[in-house]
Amino acid sequence: MGSLKLQSFSVDVGCFPKFRVKKGNARSLLVRGSAVSSPQSVQDADLKVQKLKKAVRVGVLGASGYTGSEIIRLLANHPYFGITLMTADRKAGQSIGSVFPHLITQDLPDMIAIKDADFSNVDAVFCCLPHGTTQEVIKGLPKGPKIVDLSADFRLRNVDEYEKWYGQPHGAAELQKEAIYGLTEILREEIRNAWLVANPGCYPTSIQLPLVPLIKERLISLENIIIDAKSGVSGAGRGAKEANLYTEVSEGIHAYGITNHRHVPEIEQGLSDALQCKVTVSFTPHLMPMSRGMQSTIYVKMAQGVTIKDLYQQLVSTYEDEEFVKVLEKGAVPHTRNVRGSNYCFLNVFPDRIPGRAIIISVIDNLVKGASGQALQNLNLMMGFPENTGLQYQPLFP
Repeated sequence: MGSLKLQSFSVDVGCFPKFRVKKGNARSLLVRGSAVSSPQSVQDADLKVQKLKKAVRVGVLGASGYTGSEIIRLLANHPYFGITLMTADRKAGQSIGSVFPHLITQDLPDMIAIKDADFSNVDAVFCCLPHGTTQEVIKGLPKGPKIVDLSADFRLRNVDEYEKWYGQPHGAAELQKEAIYGLTEILREEIRNAWLVANPGCYPTSIQLPLVPLIKERLISLENIIIDAKSGVSGAGRGAKEANLYTEVSEGIHAYGITNHRHVPEIEQGLSDALQCKVTVSFTPHLMPMSRGMQSTIYVKMAQGVTIKDLYQQLVSTYEDEEFVKVLEKGAVPHTRNVRGSNYCFLNVFPDRIPGRAIIISVIDNLVKGASGQALQNLNLMMGFPENTGLQYQPLFP
């Protein structure tokens, strides 16, 4: 048997040993850079891979909501993350299959109340709890587990700004200083070294991904940025609300949060960071009669001398090596149906009829790239795994 010469990537997970695995082939493996060259080496390599299977113990807080169920769906095919704890106060004692029948095949522990949860045997936690409740919960968790919070509780660095927009004082101001905003493609290195990541909101994700690269390079004016965004009903959560009833939502478009949607300060914080100066936007979200999906149509004024070609080339050069953000061919229109169920963001830029202006269209699945998929992408980074692990689902169509 000849020696195997492999192209590889490195994995380093906390207490687990460093090793190198060839992408797409778990049997071909390098250990600390030495080539596999014998049957015994291959067997030893297999043992190392087997030991890592589901070795990272994960807790899902708020497992009975939409983002919690998406985390569970995505982790079903994750080779290294295994769910050992699930909480849902109103569904305590129930199995996940009884709450979400589409997950009935998963062999998982029953859900329990948070007060009964034992976090001593958990390596990482996804917090999928309602806004305003996560701060106290995270403050009470033991030190050690990596945490990705899918609520808005740690997204705004300014705690006074949080109180202004969310109507209550920040309950863990001392932890806010340690939280890293989790827009993966923009803040990858900061996320990699974090223990607490504030997962972005769905609208801010779809808006910042196209705008941040353009603002950084001063290709668009910071004035008169207009954002018309539309979301599927799942973006409003699973709680029973009159405004989300079928007869209220179907056969129409529902604008809401006009001038005061809570994602506004998050969007403006991220865009302002791009150029270290204040950016203000006009943002109006709409609820659409569909289960999932999100489209942000963004109207911008180009900087003096800048063309549509310049905007397009900047987006292409920024994201050409990214797996989950795709700039479409010139003229191709992004559609929500083409990213459904996936962690992709599709985007493109078009000339406006008004000279000097451009129209950007960005689409995501609000529950995946806009929530649970990006959360998993972030935890992969935090734990030292390739960030696409468990996320290579292709979009579901039709």
